[in-house]
Amino acid sequence: MSVIYILLSISIVVAIVFFIAFITAVKKGQYDDSYTPSVRMLFDDELVKEQPKPSIKIKKTN
Repeated sequence: MSVIYILLSISIVVAIVFFIAFITAVKKGQYDDSYTPSVRMLFDDELVKEQPKPSIKIKKTN
């Protein structure tokens, strides 16, 4: 039973270490995307495509 307490405490410590590493990486800007904004203007035209307007046809009744 004491092994479970040891493993549980070790896993909590490891989880806290990974959480602290993640927070410091986010604060240092490791996950900031600096490439996409510079090329976004090159691909804007592909995102907005004009759809043809539907033509209205009127049926004549005899």
